[in-house]
Amino acid sequence: MATEGGTKAVVAALLANTGIAITKFIAFLLTGFSSMLAESIHSVADASNQGLLLLGGKRSKREATEEHPFGYGRERYIYAFVVAIVLFSIGGLYAIYEAYHKWHEIHGGHSDDVFESQWRYVPLIVLGIAIVLEGLSFRTAIVESNKVRGKQSWWSFIRKAKAPELPVILLEDLAALLGLIVAFAAVSLTLITENGYFDVAGTATIGVLLVIVAVTLAIEVKSLLLGESASKESISKIRGAIEGTAGVSSLIHLKTLHIAPEELLVAAKVGVSETSTGAKIAEAINAAERNLRAAEPMATQVFIEPDIFQVDYVRGERPDVPSAPGH
Repeated sequence: MATEGGTKAVVAALLANTGIAITKFIAFLLTGFSSMLAESIHSVADASNQGLLLLGGKRSKREATEEHPFGYGRERYIYAFVVAIVLFSIGGLYAIYEAYHKWHEIHGGHSDDVFESQWRYVPLIVLGIAIVLEGLSFRTAIVESNKVRGKQSWWSFIRKAKAPELPVILLEDLAALLGLIVAFAAVSLTLITENGYFDVAGTATIGVLLVIVAVTLAIEVKSLLLGESASKESISKIRGAIEGTAGVSSLIHLKTLHIAPEELLVAAKVGVSETSTGAKIAEAINAAERNLRAAEPMATQVFIEPDIFQVDYVRGERPDVPSAPGH
C-alpha cells in the first residue's frame, strides 16, 4: 500500500509541476520578474525529481542477481538522495544566485520596465492557479500518507518512513506551496510599491526555503542509505514469533536491516537445549523461520543461528548471555 500510494502521489505531483513550470516560465518571459524565474526553476526541479523517483521505483523491482544477491530495492533510496541534490543545487542555489543577480542590477541603477508592461499582472494569475494545482497535489500526498502514517505525527512519519517517496513528495509540495505564497506576496508588493527589492527578497526567500528542504531530505535519506533497522512494531512481532516457537528456549540477540522499503533482512541467534539432536535443532529453526515470516511478511531474508543456552533453574530466569565462552 505504501508503494502504490507513493507512486500515485508522485504521478500527481509530476503532472502538476510540469504544467506549472511551463506557465511560470511564460509569465517570466512576459514580465521579467525574478521571483517567477526562481519559481519556474523550482517547478522544473520538482518535476525532474518526480521523474527520478518513478525511475528509482521501476529499477528497484529488478530481480536479484549473483552480483547483487539482495536485489535492487535500495535504488529507491539512491534516487531519493539524488532528488535532494537536485533540489539543493538547481532549485535552491540557483534561486539565491538569481536574487543576487537581480539585486546587483537594481543596485547598479539599471531601470526595470516591468512596471510599465501590459503583462505585469499575469504572474499573479499564474501564481494563483499554481497555488490551487499545488494544493491539490499536496492534498493527494496527505491522503496517501494518512493511509500508512497511523498515529505518528507528521514529523515522525517523515523521519521514520522506510519508503522515501511519500516523505519526499510531502516536503517538496509543502516547499512549493510556501514558495508560491512568498512569490505571490513578493510580486504583489513589487507592483504596489514599484520597488524591485521586494522581488529580490522573494527570490532569495524561495532559494533559502529550498535549501532547507533539500538538506532535510538529504539527512533523512542518508540514514536510509546507511541502513535502518525495522520499526519497533516489526521487531516486537519477530521477537514474539521466534520466542513462541517450540524447541527455541530463548532469543539471544536479534538484528534487522531494511534492504528495501518493504524488505527486511533478519539475523537472529536462538538458544536451544544442549540435549537436542541435530534434527531437532533444524526442525526448531525451520519452524521459527516459518513463524517469523508469517508474523512479519517483510522478512524476505532470514538467517537464524542456534546456540546452547542454559537456564538458571535456581532463580527461574534466563541469563542474557549464552553459556559457551566467547559468545
